[in-house]
Amino acid sequence: MDTGSIAWMLTATLLVLFMTPGLAFFYGGLVRGRNVVSTLMYSFIAMGVASIVWVLWGYSLAFNDIGNGVVGGLDFIGLAGVSHTEGDGIPDLLFAAFQMTFAIITPALITGAFVERFKFTTYLIFLVLWVTLVYAPVCHWVWGGGWIGGLEGGALDFAGGTVVHINAGIAAVAAAYLVGKRRSPGIEPHHVPFVVLGAAILWIGWFGFNAGSQLAADGVAVQAFVNTNTAAAVAAVAWALLSYIHTGRISAVGVATGVVAGLVAVTPAAGWVGTMGSFAIGLGAGIICHYAVHFEILHKIGIDDSLEVFAVHGLGGIWGALATGIFAWGALTGSDGGLVNGNAGHFVANIIAVVATLAYSGIVSFIILFVLDKIPGLGLRIAESDEDIGIDITAHGERGYVADGAD
Repeated sequence: MDTGSIAWMLTATLLVLFMTPGLAFFYGGLVRGRNVVSTLMYSFIAMGVASIVWVLWGYSLAFNDIGNGVVGGLDFIGLAGVSHTEGDGIPDLLFAAFQMTFAIITPALITGAFVERFKFTTYLIFLVLWVTLVYAPVCHWVWGGGWIGGLEGGALDFAGGTVVHINAGIAAVAAAYLVGKRRSPGIEPHHVPFVVLGAAILWIGWFGFNAGSQLAADGVAVQAFVNTNTAAAVAAVAWALLSYIHTGRISAVGVATGVVAGLVAVTPAAGWVGTMGSFAIGLGAGIICHYAVHFEILHKIGIDDSLEVFAVHGLGGIWGALATGIFAWGALTGSDGGLVNGNAGHFVANIIAVVATLAYSGIVSFIILFVLDKIPGLGLRIAESDEDIGIDITAHGERGYVADGAD
């Protein structure tokens, strides 16, 4: 056991856990005032439900390697046999706790696509099924001894480009399609300070997300730390400049979204690229995600992804995964590097990983949601009258604000 690494990983675990409340504020500020409590609760309850699923069977399905390459076994149910004193540098139990924070925030990301109209009780069931049937298998493919991790050429996903962001991004498309459009789409954010606060918490927490994924207090963690900040900063400034070019103003919500886009894109690359590689990744994320939001790509085909989850997390994750194969640094990967060094192996392997994640998560998420929608007494969408009143009152019996006119 390395006590320095243990101390760092305990800290990183707390940082990543804190990201989910940050996401709650980020999303909560973007909706109408009458739905702020429900939007916060989508993320907050995930900390409870996903934690329970992870401890009981999720970790086992993701990390109990039984050699089939598709999904793990059940030897670690209830974290049985997961030691608090043995492991590679850090205890296995600490690794399980760190990975649990990823399993918490990933389904919470999806909720931005269906805020203001999704049944909270159905969401609780969806959480259990999605973490079990989608998140855990994809996590196993990439990090748990599965087939993506073993691809010839070397698929690279340092901290969750495929496992977290592409996975959640495409599931968000399925959810937005099946639940249908809001009755009054396109409402401006009701609380911009919440959005900026949430983005700031995410930015800080992401250092645990990315640098913590090295699982050690060492030089690669330092490189991942610097890369994380660099990509976020470049994407934020790029978004600000593009916003000014198109509108003559610099939107606080836009800059906050740019920060998140940069963080998303650098996630798969954090420990695999040099500093200038992260600069290029952040720049690409700022441009790609800005125009995806600006042109409302899903809305144009009738899919109301309310808070642009796919535009930021889906496309940002895809760009980040591909860019990892482009800018991979041989000194960090222990290989011949990426496309910039003439090596196509990582790039091709990451293309396969991206396509597989999009296909599996998209199809299985669609099936889960479709079935839930057809079960009598469940369904995905709240009643029209409830949508007009707001989910805060109808589902939670509470208001986010006491004063009238909080919309």
